[in-house]
Amino acid sequence: MKTLIVSPTYNERKNISDLIHHVTMVVPEAHILIIDDSSPDGTAEVVKEHQQRHEHLFLEIRPGKLGLGTAYCYGFKWALDHGYDRIVQMDADLSHDPSDVPLLLKELETHDLVIGSRYCDGISVVNWPLSRLILSYSANMYSRIITGLPVRDATAGFKAWRREVLESIDLSTVKSQGYSFQIEMNFRAWTKGYKIKEYPVIFIDRTIGESKMSRNIMIEAIFMVWRLRIWKIFGWHK
Repeated sequence: MKTLIVSPTYNERKNISDLIHHVTMVVPEAHILIIDDSSPDGTAEVVKEHQQRHEHLFLEIRPGKLGLGTAYCYGFKWALDHGYDRIVQMDADLSHDPSDVPLLLKELETHDLVIGSRYCDGISVVNWPLSRLILSYSANMYSRIITGLPVRDATAGFKAWRREVLESIDLSTVKSQGYSFQIEMNFRAWTKGYKIKEYPVIFIDRTIGESKMSRNIMIEAIFMVWRLRIWKIFGWHK
């Protein structure tokens, strides 16, 4: 079983070395793909330095800041083209604990998609202001009510996929970003009948660097859930 960790980056120079170090420590058999959107802070150069010591560390540089959703779709296609069986997506800022990766992979033995969930076992978030916690929790409740998707943390970005699930999704038609991308991918997997498991993790908000969240991403998510509901009614998601 070949495993690939996919992590998009934009201005993550301060975090990327720690990510590579921790991932290789806890899942030494896994390969790592960094997808960098030409970070002006030199993130790609740091990754290239690590490549001299890590045989299974790969780097793809895109021409500019093209968005999180397209970065993950790029990484998923790359993983499928290179024969990986299990694909883990995670943020590069260490908000997702690399120590949880083996636990997600273990759950993937009996499920098709495993989500590192902040809300399936109470609320497990550190370093967030109350306003952002309320926004995130409400957004997930909203998406669950509108789409029917039985996932408590549909906006989570820490996931493990079986290749069959990603192969069944036409990634070229996935255009959403940020929260919307996470919701849409979960929705597509669910409507195709794949087994989804939420595994409780502790989300620690970034302590170094700046958040990439924007108002446009939140607005997109608000309208995306209605789009998914319409897809479900008419069967367009198939």
